[in-house]
Amino acid sequence: MPYCEVDRYQSGDKWEGVRLFYRRYGRGATKVLLVVGLAGTHDSWGLQIKGLTGSVEPTDEDSAAATPRTDEEAGAAAAVDDGEGEGPGIEVCAFDNRGVGRSSILPHKSYYSTAIMARDALALMDHLGWKKAHVFGHSMGAMISCKLAAIAPHRLCSLGLLNVTGGGLECLPKVDGQMLSLAFRFLRAKTPEERAHVDLETHYTKEYLDEKLESCTRRAILYKEYVKNISASGMQSSCGFEGQVNACWTHKLTTKELDTIRGAGFLVSVIHGRSDIIAQLCHAKRLADRLLPAARMVDLQGAHLVSHERPEEVNNAMMDLIKATKSAMKPHEWSSQPENTSGLIVMGFEHMRNIVRVMKPVRVAAIES
Repeated sequence: MPYCEVDRYQSGDKWEGVRLFYRRYGRGATKVLLVVGLAGTHDSWGLQIKGLTGSVEPTDEDSAAATPRTDEEAGAAAAVDDGEGEGPGIEVCAFDNRGVGRSSILPHKSYYSTAIMARDALALMDHLGWKKAHVFGHSMGAMISCKLAAIAPHRLCSLGLLNVTGGGLECLPKVDGQMLSLAFRFLRAKTPEERAHVDLETHYTKEYLDEKLESCTRRAILYKEYVKNISASGMQSSCGFEGQVNACWTHKLTTKELDTIRGAGFLVSVIHGRSDIIAQLCHAKRLADRLLPAARMVDLQGAHLVSHERPEEVNNAMMDLIKATKSAMKPHEWSSQPENTSGLIVMGFEHMRNIVRVMKPVRVAAIES
């Protein structure tokens, strides 16, 4: 299976490796790294993987992927895999963060922080031989992506933040009767069935869940899917869950880090569900404002998993960011776009650049006598 060793830690008298499980999808010069949120696994990105590559079938070869590249091999590959190629196609990598899924479960919360997990993602990019990539993160994954952008801004083509907050106290949801009930049920959930009921109510809007699809509601369909997926991957261990919660709680972007991201030259898209009860919209808007002029705010009808509830709109927003980056759009042009016309403006911008290229005079060298 495709694993990447990203770190080592001391366990008693010996050192253990930290391994990330990952999958690659699609093929192309454009590289996209997807960073999942708290308690999520790589397959949570299925709708975005399908939208970006046209398929959810992994393209990595287990035998080759299981053998780490040497530094020389990774360096040679990085010379080609710069993430910004003009050729057709997109290659996507999605992975399980430390503490969940098939990746290593470390025994103490001190082994988890967004900075540590950002370095995990950076090590994975090195393992893949990717010099640069478009990085998209959801929730905790968006916090990790911010840290990655601050640590290694030269490795990012663009930055997409879905349902993000600034960490710490901003991780606290709006406290009301519904949220207290959900929190109580979440902590008591011991089976996939109990966990699925809570997850549905925190991930989606009630209107979306109650929508009738043929003979039943979407809630009934999703409930079966959630139970199946949780049963297949297993309930997250207490060590992994506590560690990832610690990463969210201790996350903070310093003024220097914000300045680094804002001044790095890449474009940023902050995508959020208006009805998110976990990550409040106001915090995402505040972060987008602090990242101006590089950032553009896109708020959509939906809840915490707006990427599932409104996949076409989220995928369009992601593609807009990739296309704008390829067009070398300036940050102030990006951030000043009206949300509902972004695709048209990117297309128009590309068209104007092509016209300029055609009209640009050809410089003819003088003939030596």
